[in-house]
Amino acid sequence: MKSPFRVAVINDEITQDFGRACEIAAKEYGMDWIELRGMWNKNILSLDAKEIAEARSILEKHKLRVTDIASPLFKVDWPDAPKSKFSPKRDQFNADFTFKQQGEVLERSIELAKAFNTDRVRCFDFWRLDDQAPYRAAINEKLLDAANTAGKKNVLLVLENEPSCNTATGAEAAKVLGEVKSPYLMLNWDPGNASERGEIPYPDGYNLLPKDRIGHCHCKDSVKKPDGKYAWAPMGGGMIDWVGQFKALKRDGYHFAVSLETHWRGAGTPEESTGESWAGMKKELQEAGALES
Repeated sequence: MKSPFRVAVINDEITQDFGRACEIAAKEYGMDWIELRGMWNKNILSLDAKEIAEARSILEKHKLRVTDIASPLFKVDWPDAPKSKFSPKRDQFNADFTFKQQGEVLERSIELAKAFNTDRVRCFDFWRLDDQAPYRAAINEKLLDAANTAGKKNVLLVLENEPSCNTATGAEAAKVLGEVKSPYLMLNWDPGNASERGEIPYPDGYNLLPKDRIGHCHCKDSVKKPDGKYAWAPMGGGMIDWVGQFKALKRDGYHFAVSLETHWRGAGTPEESTGESWAGMKKELQEAGALES
């Protein structure tokens, strides 16, 4: 598979069986890269030394390299602010960490990046507030401090635009990147997430972004339902112009991950749904001139 990008999939979008996920990514999808989030019904941050060694052995067996550690860093409430309506009633992806634990989450994420030979850790910027203005400067300071901490270990933080967090769209991401100028903070651009907030991610959101600050990209598609709400769709089955987006990324010299984050479950099992979504993504990459297999 030849591509200017690191074509990847998030492992637990396929299955919690890490060996099976890697086998599918490498053999069935033909990928050389994979993104790590959870395995064996554990968040990656909770893996013990034996499990890390086993995961590394599986990766080596399938000749897969790791794009990044999909950490839940800063996916918590901002202290002293009104509780976010997006604050979950239960933990997500087996990641139940408090604000006070975020220093440990960062430290552990950096350790895992080293263990899995990657230089990237995904992060967020706290559950979304109705009015983030009074807290935005402090949030940015927290991002800056964390990015510089990671940078000292030669690790980058990639901030994901996420509809339930304070940076949800391309427009919001561009503003944050303009205010947090650390070279160790980049963007995990997620057009699917931006669309959930009503933004047209490509070209509108993308055109606002500083192209040299995009360090990772998540790939999923969405549709707008008759009631005005949004739902996930398989890649190629939604409203996002992914062919245009892939063409633009290629044109702009982007060469990091394009990582399938299926979310859609319309084909039944996660494995079947991710397979169908990968078929759509592969076709779009080929149409964009960004994949030869």
